[in-house]
Amino acid sequence: MASEFFDRVYRVVRLIPEGRVSTYGHIARFLGTGRSARVVGYAMNASHNDPSVPAHRVVNRKGLLTGKHFFGGSTVMEDLLASEGITVVNDEIQNFGELVWDPMEHLDQEEFLESI
Repeated sequence: MASEFFDRVYRVVRLIPEGRVSTYGHIARFLGTGRSARVVGYAMNASHNDPSVPAHRVVNRKGLLTGKHFFGGSTVMEDLLASEGITVVNDEIQNFGELVWDPMEHLDQEEFLESI
């Protein structure tokens, strides 16, 4: 069950454009499970063996790099974001409001969920 949900999360995360970020909550709401932001976080933590999942693009609702310790180094997540032009200061994404990508605004939820 969790694996199926994790796969759905990964499909959404792979669609986050380079240079943009999304949140655990945005992804959970898009998948129709608005109260499961924490489980989206678990999926991100489990995704680090799959380089096709850009987990560094998923942050908390305030733009904080709360999952950075899962990247195998204290600055790896920040470095990956910086390589995409995203500025991070004290583990917080600068201009977060301009960079946040909400799948509800960019994807067709019904079509996405039907394709699963």
